[in-house]
Amino acid sequence: MQVTALVWVITILVILGLFVFDFFAHVRTPHEPTFRESAFWSAVYIGLALAFGGIVAWKWGGTYSGEYYAGFVTEKALSVDNLFIFLIIMSTFAVPRIYQQKVLLIGIVVALVMRGAFIAVGAAAISAFSWVFYLFGLFLVYTAINMLRESGHEVEGEQKRDSRIVALTKRLVPTTETYDGDKLVTRVDGRRAVTPMLLALLAIGFADLLFALDSIPAIYGLTEEPYIVFTANAFALMGLRQLYFLIGGLLDRLVYLSYGLSAILVFIGIKLVLHALHENNLPFINGGEHVNVPEISTAVSLSVILGILVIATVASLLRTRGRARPRPATESRD
Repeated sequence: MQVTALVWVITILVILGLFVFDFFAHVRTPHEPTFRESAFWSAVYIGLALAFGGIVAWKWGGTYSGEYYAGFVTEKALSVDNLFIFLIIMSTFAVPRIYQQKVLLIGIVVALVMRGAFIAVGAAAISAFSWVFYLFGLFLVYTAINMLRESGHEVEGEQKRDSRIVALTKRLVPTTETYDGDKLVTRVDGRRAVTPMLLALLAIGFADLLFALDSIPAIYGLTEEPYIVFTANAFALMGLRQLYFLIGGLLDRLVYLSYGLSAILVFIGIKLVLHALHENNLPFINGGEHVNVPEISTAVSLSVILGILVIATVASLLRTRGRARPRPATESRD
């Protein structure tokens, strides 16, 4: 797949332009978006993501388009699970609903920057060392096991991380317990102090870092093309803010989503290990020769990922009829 520097520049500028538009059109003036607004813009961004897959097919062929769609679906699914963590953070720091859009958008931009760095590192590692696929595969299996262990305990785990962030920040800089609009820094008795808005952003930024550690190896299990990895991540993050307000209530009912995502990560992990064996050059494995193992095609990968997500979603909705996943309670930061 040949991607020129000009195509990279145009792509990055278009993506940045969409985020700038999102800020000035929806976030600059604090408000709580309506269901209609969230649904409309969620559909717009998903439509853009699907249309971009068509551009990839036209420009580079159906194989790369399939890799893009598989990556986009996987990253979008992981992002939906991350929304529950964002909900915990918003509740823990008692962020007013009218300011949550700003926190989310800044957090999403930070996530894209972090993922861009991880994508570059991952691409360099893959081009230099084929055995890195072994590490990615084993790491995804390890991540899936941890996800299963933490399932149902997300609130407690995230609140512990948030409390550490607050404690560290309070030791370093003056903080205030009250909001001053959507300001990140305010003045208390003539001194500058960090507001809870900035603390919430720090928590979301740290969460984004952890999400990137999971998501980048996962998508590299579906494609080795940095351009596809980057664009799939970017389009998966776009519209995430609207999706937060659109399906906030539904998040409570997706009790099996973590199980589904764990299954997807294990599947991609196995796919990565099989690919590593096929490209093997480690001397202590088969004498440094390639191992004749089957490789999983992109079409099979996309079918398995979609199938797991459908089963997890339907099972969750059936299981939680009349019940809900425990929601994080709004707590003070003391």
